[in-house]
Amino acid sequence: MNTSGMPTRPEILADEELLVIREASALLGKSLDQRFVIREILHLLSELLGLNRGRVVMPDADGTLCIAYAYGLSPEEIKSGRYQAGEGVTGRVMASGQMAIIQDVDAEPGFVFRAVERDRLPEGTVSFIALPIEQGGQVLGVLGVHRLRDRPRPLARDLHILKIAATLIAQAIRLNRLIQERTARLESENRELKQALNKDLGTLSSFGIVGESMPLRRALKQIEQVAQTDATVLLLGDSGTGKELFARALHLSSARRDSPFIKVNCGAIPENLFESELFGYEKGAFTGATSSRAGYFEQANGGSLFLDEIGDMPLAMQVKLLRVLQESTIQRVGARKETRIDVRIVAATNQDLQLLVSQGKFRLDLFYRVNVIPVRLPTLQERPEDIRHLVRYYLNQINQSYQRNVSISAEALERLAAYDWPGNVRQLRNVLERLALLAESRLIGTAEVNAVVASESQNEAAVRPPPASLSPPHMPPPSTLRAYQPVQSDEREHIVQALVHSHGNKSRAAQNLGLTLRQLNYRIQRLGIA
Repeated sequence: MNTSGMPTRPEILADEELLVIREASALLGKSLDQRFVIREILHLLSELLGLNRGRVVMPDADGTLCIAYAYGLSPEEIKSGRYQAGEGVTGRVMASGQMAIIQDVDAEPGFVFRAVERDRLPEGTVSFIALPIEQGGQVLGVLGVHRLRDRPRPLARDLHILKIAATLIAQAIRLNRLIQERTARLESENRELKQALNKDLGTLSSFGIVGESMPLRRALKQIEQVAQTDATVLLLGDSGTGKELFARALHLSSARRDSPFIKVNCGAIPENLFESELFGYEKGAFTGATSSRAGYFEQANGGSLFLDEIGDMPLAMQVKLLRVLQESTIQRVGARKETRIDVRIVAATNQDLQLLVSQGKFRLDLFYRVNVIPVRLPTLQERPEDIRHLVRYYLNQINQSYQRNVSISAEALERLAAYDWPGNVRQLRNVLERLALLAESRLIGTAEVNAVVASESQNEAAVRPPPASLSPPHMPPPSTLRAYQPVQSDEREHIVQALVHSHGNKSRAAQNLGLTLRQLNYRIQRLGIA
């Protein structure tokens, strides 16, 4: 009692009611997680008002009522709280949409004690209140709580707060459903947009070939037309245009997709190892052959063999490759019998094979064998409209690979689209990786792109052959790896001597001359060294 003779307890309870309403309303603005919001509302009802073991029961997919959210119930009790339509107090409230007040659960024959058994409830008279959770005239579920009957707090005030709580829970359910519907709609629109973007690119777009330009579409169309055949395909194009990507896409689109795809770079294999690498060898075939080994042809049996840079294949191996293509058999080094194989050949080159044929560096009969289906891959200069798509695609890949979150401004994207890209898609991919990893903020701007493009232009100028009058007249020291220099006629004697000393081993000769194997092969070709 206070000084005026009035009881103070109702005022404290009123403050608790306002706290419940205020905190429950704030939850809707704090989180979009429906499970968290509803559980916290039930928590407030229990801790501040003594309305315990609150649960929200909702229909399952098959119409069975089950406890979707709860506070004060164990996992086993939540699992047990399942009701058929119209069953128990909860089922009646769900079916009728009318509130139910059970003054004494022990005296109510319709109370089934499904979720909480009687011996787990407090001693004395326990009440149960169940309210419909409604939204737009539709009953979404049932809010139920236990209440001790001998509490000093009036029942009417508990019912008032429970109706407010049911309204807030209905709002949380409605917001969650709206979010789910909007998310599903956005996902559907996103799928439709992707389908529209790739509608003319066929199934190969799923293999990482990005773009919609006409030159790219023509190449893709040819690949699609021959994918289901075993015809030999020759991919022609500059370095960096994606020849391996097209070869792999051709394999994955064919009936051989479940068999091996083996890649061989003909320009990277020393000439004296070519035969053993391609055809394999038997144990004891040569010094160091301590066991048998299957070659690339056998490894690719049933699948596809990608011969990259086939123009760099030595003439002696060209004869043996032609025989394999004609007879579909191979013979390991040191073996006495032949092995039948079933391999589809996909070859690629950035050289003019017809020019090599005229120079006697590539066999005419082999050219006809590999040139069955020639497919020319366009350079990036021929499809500038694809650069924007490629930038977005590769930035997304880079962000996922390096756990980054980098994007590019519209102005910077246009600057990339305006560059010539002599190194084609490979150069673009490398530049984007550099930009993403060195970016100091989440947005790549024009300044960063301009700096990288200027650096690429300088590199291009550095490797471009200078005029003959500016060319150095001598070979560099063998002990250092030389930078790019134009081919000089006085190099012929040095190269011939290096080949003699290495007994024809090009890799060793290139190392002694301070050249890469590709640089040496290029000089041998230009100088006409047999």
